[in-house]
Amino acid sequence: MIERIETGIAPSSAPINDAVRAGKHLWLVAIAEDPVTGEIVEGGVEAQARRCIENLQIALKAAGGTLANLAMVQIFLIDSADAPGMNAVYREFFTQQPFPVRATVVVKELLAKGLRIEITATAVLD
Repeated sequence: MIERIETGIAPSSAPINDAVRAGKHLWLVAIAEDPVTGEIVEGGVEAQARRCIENLQIALKAAGGTLANLAMVQIFLIDSADAPGMNAVYREFFTQQPFPVRATVVVKELLAKGLRIEITATAVLD
């Protein structure tokens, strides 16, 4: 059975969820959307990466987990030149082993205007 995790981030009017759980597994997606204003954050990839990871933390907390529960992270960037800035922010949040498996992919564009990064992740909860 798949359970929707209410995070307060994804717009309720859209047919999407930012987190769902099936048993011990949690699937998440995060964009650089301010959960209070609903606006895409400005300030370049560093600010957007930080907001994405903070949104992951919000979703994980709503499901009873933390970043330490992440098994896999997939990062989508619109410009490979953004990788160093994204990596710097990523290192701020992921400081202890075991790190999640990670894939980073450069794509032509992301759907929401102004997005430079989007993150999907899989977690295993106790």
